[in-house]
Amino acid sequence: MSGRYARQAVLAEVGDAGQAQLAAASVLVVGAGGLGCPVLQYLAGAGVGHLAIVDHDVVEETNLHRQPLYGMIDIGKSKVEVAQAALRQFNPDVGVEAHAERLTPQNAARLIAGADVVVDAADSFAVTYILSDTCQAMAKPLVSASVIGLTGYAGAFCGGGPSYRAVFPEVSVDGGTCATVGVLGTAVAVLGGLQAHLALHLLLGLEPTVLGRVVTFDARRLAFGGFGFTDSPEPEAFVPFIAPAAVTTDDLVVDLRSLEEAPVSPFAGAKRLDVEGVISLATPLPSQRVVLCCRSGQRALMAADRLRERGLANLALVALG
Repeated sequence: MSGRYARQAVLAEVGDAGQAQLAAASVLVVGAGGLGCPVLQYLAGAGVGHLAIVDHDVVEETNLHRQPLYGMIDIGKSKVEVAQAALRQFNPDVGVEAHAERLTPQNAARLIAGADVVVDAADSFAVTYILSDTCQAMAKPLVSASVIGLTGYAGAFCGGGPSYRAVFPEVSVDGGTCATVGVLGTAVAVLGGLQAHLALHLLLGLEPTVLGRVVTFDARRLAFGGFGFTDSPEPEAFVPFIAPAAVTTDDLVVDLRSLEEAPVSPFAGAKRLDVEGVISLATPLPSQRVVLCCRSGQRALMAADRLRERGLANLALVALG
């Protein structure tokens, strides 16, 4: 056997039939950064027929140590457009579609509709929950990963398996990011490569399925771990992320960003509180829906946890970017 895919098509788990499956497959990759770069390179290398990339960001110099699709000449350019050009040159067999936009509750279903597998490489809690909710409703498998510092995980959710919310129904996060905590490029590469493997595993229909599995990686100790969650029940209720356009004049809006961070809120009359300050809203409990807003959705998730502990259930979240 000769040709581009000879070394994988010779595998009993792939063969000509499996290679044809990959060629006919479509994968949506949300995020073209540290995780997305290896995901895109390995899926394109494997001959996945159609890749759709979603990312609103541009290339920055601080990206380059862990995002090998880009170079100095690309600084300031759209990530999805640079990635699209690089992947087309790498493998002309693969169709690459670029969406220079942010993943939101408004566009999630449209972007996911044509995908056989969705890959969450955005490393954003807001994006992960939006993707999980939409993939669960549309019965699409979701491969999600996150890495910060020297540790991370990758797992396969939805599509017949439990959703991300079934495993992590209420995740309180400390707000740490790659910018504040740091990240090692090789740790990101390992988790991104693992995401690509999980996606290929699903596309090829290998058994046992990877749905309902999380793999963890500690790059400091060189240790892999993980757990299964096939029996995890779906939560009866959860706080949804909504689009800014879904906020109404009847809502009580809380903008969790500081005035220094965002001098003007997009919502007229929004209260300005920090995460700890939101507990003041629980005395007495408001009758209208409370909408919690911040940049990434992380502080909104934390604030929602505090309000739910105090009996407030009519909540929604907005990630303003």
